[in-house]
Amino acid sequence: MFRLFGQPYPANDSLAKNLRRSALIGLFVGLFLLVFQPFNLSLWKTDYKALKLLGFGVVTAVVTAVNFIVWPRLFPRQFSETKWTVGREILLITFNILLIAVTNGFYMAALIGDLRLTGLNWVSMVLVTYLVGLFPVTGVVLLNYIAQLRKYSRAAAELPVHSVPSPESVSMPDEIKEQASNTVEFVAENEKDKLVITATDLLYVESSDNYCTIVYLKNGQPVKPLLRSSLSRLENQLNQSHIVRCHRSYLVNLDRVERVTGNAQGYKLHLLNNQFIVPVSRQYNDTLVAELKAL
Repeated sequence: MFRLFGQPYPANDSLAKNLRRSALIGLFVGLFLLVFQPFNLSLWKTDYKALKLLGFGVVTAVVTAVNFIVWPRLFPRQFSETKWTVGREILLITFNILLIAVTNGFYMAALIGDLRLTGLNWVSMVLVTYLVGLFPVTGVVLLNYIAQLRKYSRAAAELPVHSVPSPESVSMPDEIKEQASNTVEFVAENEKDKLVITATDLLYVESSDNYCTIVYLKNGQPVKPLLRSSLSRLENQLNQSHIVRCHRSYLVNLDRVERVTGNAQGYKLHLLNNQFIVPVSRQYNDTLVAELKAL
């Protein structure tokens, strides 16, 4: 059971989706308190009560935006999909619930100056909020993990396996030989440093900060030179239709993909006898699957 919490889980790093999530959660909390007025809030007599109750929703939206947007951008490595797991997703969501309870507690104290109106002391209210949220959050995350795992595992199993001969093989098919005569030229931002390689030797390109790692075969062995350039810039230099974007940080040579697997985060492309595994972002799923099936 505990091993399940260490399994890969999709990290939602989309700014638009997280802004929408924060707004919807805040709107739900504000409207819920306004309509149902739990914790004896119906007994609270104050001016502009509706606006004050909706203020809980604003506090909730701000806290959620900080946790799901600000922290991942301040600490991108800790929130990267390569490190994101089921356990981390549960911790982040439950921490968000806890922080919402704490900040709304302070907001209530600022409004009325007396938390006894809730019928619970402030610490108990926070603790109850956290415990009430923990179990449904855990259940929802685990169910989503299982659903995503099944989806991508089954879909990956249906994709055709691509047999990749070595560039030096004398028995290469004619179309592979023809591709071998084509070259790929990558030019760095300074317009001086460049790398020219045979198209079939290229495995993938990975972006990291202001540099890109070009992973290709040289004399049958993988090498990884660096070029100072953005990935988009190198992508625009390509003249090979089978070298495509599969992730915001990766370009991959589809002719070098030997196997496709899937986990809850999505598809994984295996290259060079599983020496390298390249992830596929969900936004590229449809186009990449279509490309693979067309090979």
